[in-house]
Formats: sequence, C-alpha cells, structure tokens
Amino acid sequence: MKMKKILLLIMLPLLGINMQVKAQGDLLVSPVRVVFEGKKQKEEISLVNTGADTAVYSVSFLQYKMTEDGGFEVISKPEEGQLFADPYLRIFPRKVTLAPHEAQVIRLQLRKTPDMVAGEYRSHLYFRAEKGKSPLGMEVKGADTALMSVQITPVFGISIPIIIRTSEENVTSTLSNLKVEKLDTVNNLKFTLNRSGKISSYGDLVAEYIPVQGKSIEIGLVRGIAVYTTVDKRNVSMKLTNIKGVDLSKGKIKLKFTSPKDTPYTVYAEQELVL
Repeated sequence: MKMKKILLLIMLPLLGINMQVKAQGDLLVSPVRVVFEGKKQKEEISLVNTGADTAVYSVSFLQYKMTEDGGFEVISKPEEGQLFADPYLRIFPRKVTLAPHEAQVIRLQLRKTPDMVAGEYRSHLYFRAEKGKSPLGMEVKGADTALMSVQITPVFGISIPIIIRTSEENVTSTLSNLKVEKLDTVNNLKFTLNRSGKISSYGDLVAEYIPVQGKSIEIGLVRGIAVYTTVDKRNVSMKLTNIKGVDLSKGKIKLKFTSPKDTPYTVYAEQELVL
C-alpha cells in the first residue's frame, strides 16, 4: 500500500509585524492591514501570483489571540475583551484562480448592525493555496501492500488583520524593561511594549544610539508592530545593527514607538537606556 500525507503549512501573521506588501510562497497581498473606522464601509485587497504556475486560493477568516511573546494561537471563541469582526464583513469572491503573474482584487464590505458594542473587533483574513483537486489526506495506490511512501506537499497560507472600530477610543503606549543582550556577535535590545485602552496599538519602533559626544545614529528599526487587545504588553527583541564606532558599553540608547510610515509623524512612547 502506498500512502501519501499532505503537510499543511499556515503562515501566521508574522508576529504582528506588517509591511506594505506581505508575501508567502508565490502570493503577494496588499494592503497588509485593514481598519474600518469612521464612515469607511469598503476595502479592496490585491492578490498577485508571482509564481510560474496557475494557483487557486480560497479566502476565509481565522481567529487569533496574541500572546505576550508576540506569538499567535488559533481560537474559536473570543478571549476576554476580544470581539470577532467576521460576522460583520462580506468577502467577494471567496475563491480565486490566478495565472502566473496575474492579479485580482478581493472586495471587503462592512455591515454594521445595531447590536455592535463600542470598541474594536478583529478577525484575520486568510488566503490559502489549494494544491490539486484531491482532498487532503491519504491516497491508496497500487497493489504492493508492503511498501509505504510519504510525500510532503506544502500548502501555503497567509493572513492579514481586519479591524473594525465602532467608536473613538484612545490607546496609551509605554516602553519598559530595556536591556541589551549579546549573543555571539549580535546585540539585541530587549524590552516590553505596554498597551492600555480598548483598542490595539500599532506603529514603528526605532532605536538610536546616543554617544557621550557626537551625533546620534539609528541602530535598530522594526516597522508595523502591533499589540492586540488580548494582551496588555508584548515582549520584544530588536536586533541592533553593528556599526563601526558604536560602543554599546557607554552612552545611551533611545527607543521610540511612533506612528507607522506614511502617516503623520507622532511619538507614542519613548524611553532611554543608559549604557
């Protein structure tokens, strides 16, 4: 008997870190984060097949909770303080077939209802590549029952957060527990990004080295990092760039949590570490 096993590989939301375009396998997705607030009712999401073969993608929703280390766990029921967005969203189409280098738009429409409470709703739109037409599982072939073969076939997926905000809410961010840890030749700035409020926080992290004398220099950058409403804090490790002349045994590091790129610049939180 020959046996085939299919391995499903799900791309989690990149630890909550987003860029303008997200890629997994041969699929490009843009934008990588959607927020419905104010009078906004619709959004278009572009999919591009960058591979050499025609691909079929199914579109659905997944629910995640964030952990304090920035990881994600799939859940079926909301955690305390969490609201799912998918009951209030329409997707069209729910399945797309893309030839090599072909693009298509997925349309999202918000359907507000009177029972929605004030706060933030979140679900993750999930794009899953379908490999072939046979179902996932075992396929029996041949008459030789003494042989078993295992074929690992990756089935890739990618997800992006979809957020609905039904009221104007404030969120406060702070930075704490800054320290530098060195592993071999790599320096990492470890710290805690704290969140307070009814909505998630989202922005960029920038680390600057301030020498005892001279000008400051950027030594670390993380764009598009989120702290969702399932946690009040997120533990972060930022790799610092090794730059000639930067001596991390003296001087200071200034860490800033700011508004995302391509939005009006605002500093949400900042903290200094004396070296």
